[in-house]
Amino acid sequence: MINLANTDLQISPLCLGGNVFGWTADVNNSEAVLSHFVENGGNFIDTADMYSQWGDGHVGGESERIIGNWLKPRGDRSSLVIATKVAKMDKRRGLSAQNIRAACEESLQRLQTDYIDLYYAHEDDLKTPIEETLGAFDTLIQEGKVRYIAASNFTAPRLQESIEIAKKAGLVAYVAAQDHYNLLERDYETSLRPTLAQNSLSQLPYFGLARGFLTGKYRPGKSVSSVRSGGVAGYQNARGWNLLAQLDELAQQQQTTVSAVALAWLRDQPTVAAPIASARNLEQLKEILPVVELSAEELQTLTMA
Repeated sequence: MINLANTDLQISPLCLGGNVFGWTADVNNSEAVLSHFVENGGNFIDTADMYSQWGDGHVGGESERIIGNWLKPRGDRSSLVIATKVAKMDKRRGLSAQNIRAACEESLQRLQTDYIDLYYAHEDDLKTPIEETLGAFDTLIQEGKVRYIAASNFTAPRLQESIEIAKKAGLVAYVAAQDHYNLLERDYETSLRPTLAQNSLSQLPYFGLARGFLTGKYRPGKSVSSVRSGGVAGYQNARGWNLLAQLDELAQQQQTTVSAVALAWLRDQPTVAAPIASARNLEQLKEILPVVELSAEELQTLTMA
């Protein structure tokens, strides 16, 4: 287990993404994935109120509801770290105090729990004063409904401003961030990482496997049946294929999966605490579960690739 900086949360080195629950993963597969993850040492589960409102006939809350129905009968809530988010659900847009309060209560009901371990501002809200947003989060923490807060998809200046306002006003501050970062998406390293490092915040990156491209299932000339296939078109080029070749070689040497090697690189990057990756069935979960160690030379090879 890893101690998440600025908190007393002990988290597994992989965070299980819940964005597929109730979407590409039905109830049975979702519950099987959750159970196998926990039975094999995982304890960190990430979701959001808006998952998966993009699906046909969906309104949001589907993922939280599945997690809640799985969680309630287990009786081991304190051993798990549950993260969810507010601000992007169609009927709960923004970070106003009123919206945060209502969204939190609804998430707690769907998750069937009394508290949220890590509650994210899912995106910035330029229309709401930062003091109001942090004040609302502060109240939820005082009430015991939230333990810690984090920021997702913020710019560096806005994240820094939020941290400074929290300090000046004596309000709760963000302890971590969640942003788009993987071997093929490297903007984070220059845009946000310096701010996180300066403030001793942890990064919990999403799309750690580049929407599935870094699992190795995409190959030149091969057609993949996936709802995410359109999102990886930009990776199917010389750069992407070269990186996959390097991952293949290292995976063979380590006797592990391509996914595990890609996540190992991400896990070893400055400020990163634990990458987030999702699985819609047990087969996919078993590919992302291994935690492997890469040498400095191997890490550099992937960085340059």
